[in-house]
Amino acid sequence: MRAAGRYDEGKLAAYVKANTVIIASTGAGAFEQIMLDGRHALHADEPAAAGGGDTGAGPYERLLMALGSCTPMTIHLCAARKQWPLEQVDIRLSQKRVHVQDCVDCDQPDAMIHRIETRIELVGALGDEQRAKLLEIADRRPVHRTLTSKNEIHSAPIPAPI
Repeated sequence: MRAAGRYDEGKLAAYVKANTVIIASTGAGAFEQIMLDGRHALHADEPAAAGGGDTGAGPYERLLMALGSCTPMTIHLCAARKQWPLEQVDIRLSQKRVHVQDCVDCDQPDAMIHRIETRIELVGALGDEQRAKLLEIADRRPVHRTLTSKNEIHSAPIPAPI
């Protein structure tokens, strides 16, 4: 299953089950990863300034892409159901760590939060009420709800080599 100590992408893809992904180091660079969902292969890496090879988007860019791609899908679905004249959704996202403004422990060095800024442009002959409703729907998109809900992440070793 392994070639020169590395997993073969084609063989790894066969192990992907529904609602799972496999991420493996490629060995081609310090941080280069292959990400497989059973149908697609994507690359992730860190920029050269961080010691990577810049062969793919980094983890935070991918997080923004997940949230960002979910947004137009959700908005288009709502507009189509209501038969509103939405032609296109453009979204721009950025993230940064910021100091918590209203926290009890603001003097603590770890009193930081990740803030994601989202800017949405709705293209089409929509009325003001329609635009307001679609922007409201954007904050209820599935990935947004996942990121803002309580999440648990459990890590464990793979029991046997694949």
